[in-house]
Amino acid sequence: MSLQGNNRTLALTVSVVVVMGALAWASVPFYNWFCAVTGFGGVTSVADAGSDEVLDQTIIVRFDASLERGMPWEFKPVVREMTLKIGETGLAFYEAYNPTDHVVAGTASYNVAPYEAGGHFTKIDCFCFEEQVLAPGERAMMPVTFYVDPEITRDRDAKFVKHITLSYTFHETDLPEEYADLSVNALEGSN
Repeated sequence: MSLQGNNRTLALTVSVVVVMGALAWASVPFYNWFCAVTGFGGVTSVADAGSDEVLDQTIIVRFDASLERGMPWEFKPVVREMTLKIGETGLAFYEAYNPTDHVVAGTASYNVAPYEAGGHFTKIDCFCFEEQVLAPGERAMMPVTFYVDPEITRDRDAKFVKHITLSYTFHETDLPEEYADLSVNALEGSN
């Protein structure tokens, strides 16, 4: 093989590696955008107000809660399920408790199943939009306000959905600075 052939092979190999690297780098933001737009993967919609349309048809919404390994809180839904009219605004609460002797911060990730319903499950307000901080022994009621968009009845893939499950998982995060100082002072005061 000639030097020119080797250079061409090398250039082609480098080009393939660069293209593959760029695709790998762009895949996560592209997938997140795709899920947010289509509701694929259980990603919900967000609205400022409730639906303008409420149907006579009902749907059952189930609530689930879990903790990432190592997250010291206790976390559960107050009510396991509710039946709502499609388009009706619902209000559910999750309860979190910090049984430790120190301040713990957490953020909640969520998912909606089945996936076809994700884009039709619309949150108006949710504790998951912000970081949550609980002091030692603190218990908090965390609300989520939502509705199921009436468009679900016209979606060829989602129109037969009768149950939707909203799942949250809490993950421990670094304390904001104002709480980190409070936590250190509280521990020093207990000694």
